Amino acid sequence: MSISKEQRHQAILEILQGSGSSSVTELGASLGVAEMTIRRDLETLEGRGVLRRFHGGAKLSAGSSYEPPFGVREHTNVAHKRAIAEAVAETIDDGETILLDGGSTGIAIAEALGDRAITICPLSLRVAWALNRSTSVTLMLPPGRIRAGELSISGPDTIDYLKRHHFDRYLLTASAFSPLQGFTEWNTDDAGIKRAALESAGEVIACVDSSKFGRVGFVEICRIDTPDLIIVDGGLDERSLDALTVSSRRVQLTG
Repeated sequence: MSISKEQRHQAILEILQGSGSSSVTELGASLGVAEMTIRRDLETLEGRGVLRRFHGGAKLSAGSSYEPPFGVREHTNVAHKRAIAEAVAETIDDGETILLDGGSTGIAIAEALGDRAITICPLSLRVAWALNRSTSVTLMLPPGRIRAGELSISGPDTIDYLKRHHFDRYLLTASAFSPLQGFTEWNTDDAGIKRAALESAGEVIACVDSSKFGRVGFVEICRIDTPDLIIVDGGLDERSLDALTVSSRRVQLTG
């Protein structure tokens, strides 16, 4: 069964995210397509700025010690993020006020909540845009600085805004999480906003895909047992799931 060009692009990025780099031959064998097709795919993805080609292969634009660009993340683990978003949507009741994080997982959640009669305060212009056509969601956009590329909202005005409001739930996303280091983020400003958001909600739900487990970002957000619930896809191995379950309050796996 053949896959579409966009599916190939997503698969290539997922392979590179796992290995760091790969050859044209390896990618072609993994996806069952001709090397010429892989070369065209790599040229397209390089044009988007998400990878760099080298003789005979390619690697992601960002190294393992840095936050992958949004252009990479929006095409990786898409099915897992959608499953997480659907699970999150089932926990939300109409009439609630929701504080929603940014990133590709935040966008997936926004799309899953687009037909609900709720109030959402997005911490990202990308998430706000994902909800702009909804006729049922009430949007509250906080003030603050817009981070280039990521389009997250941060700064003292954002923190002050969060302190003056109380939301029913905060849907937390993170760059990395582990039992020992907790939830972490690459960007200092974004981490600061997330910490302020934790204090502004009655319940905190962490929404993270399994590829981020065991990794550690630059800045701490909170301990692993801070969220009331962690929703994660079923990609964790048994040992990792056991470690997460023991160290956190409650874990819910997506189907």
